[in-house]
Amino acid sequence: MSTTTVGSVNTVGAYSAQTQAAAAADPGTNGSPANATGSTGQIDQNQFLQLMVAQLKNQDPTKPMDPSTFVGQLAQFSTVTGIQNMQTSMSSLATSMRSSQILSGTSLVGHQVLAPATSTTIATGDTVSGAADVSVGTTALQVNVLDSSGQQVRTFSVTPQTGLTNFTWDGKTASGTAAAAGQYTFKVIAGAGTSATSLAPLLTAKVASVTIDPTTQDLTLNTNAGALALSTVRQVM
Repeated sequence: MSTTTVGSVNTVGAYSAQTQAAAAADPGTNGSPANATGSTGQIDQNQFLQLMVAQLKNQDPTKPMDPSTFVGQLAQFSTVTGIQNMQTSMSSLATSMRSSQILSGTSLVGHQVLAPATSTTIATGDTVSGAADVSVGTTALQVNVLDSSGQQVRTFSVTPQTGLTNFTWDGKTASGTAAAAGQYTFKVIAGAGTSATSLAPLLTAKVASVTIDPTTQDLTLNTNAGALALSTVRQVM
């Protein structure tokens, strides 16, 4: 078996490098600090202290280690350890927040929410409530209802109010008959003088279930108006 001598060193890094070099030269060596670091070359707190003691034992007597360097190395390791502990704490906090979000989301199941949406699915005879953000100066507001094929089945006017203006479709076609079950799209047109502007509608939908994205931690509400992000909900009824 070959013999490798570890010379004098003045830093933990230098000692670590030498001990790893010694281990590479003598694969039969076991239990040394270099082998304890594993394939990644990373060390834990106990291994760091072992290297620190070895550093003191093997330092050059004619050039003893500067005490300030020794303290600095300890401070650096303490900082790294603190960051690792903080990362663990943040991970635990994120897990707790995810659980809390899911619990909060389940309380919305069965409730009606008002959120941005252009279409919703209804049964025969259902009504649909919605709203639109109306700007100052709007003098007319028109709601167009289209079926799944894009055919307009109903148009009605709503008295505009600055801010959130509510509207309700009674579920009937222009002829007064109940609209067939299916998906319907809503378009809102705001008029001011001779100009007309399309507004993004908000529709009331019933929450059937909730899901959470494991990556972004965003909570999604599954409704008859499609998947809605919790952050977009304007009202809960």
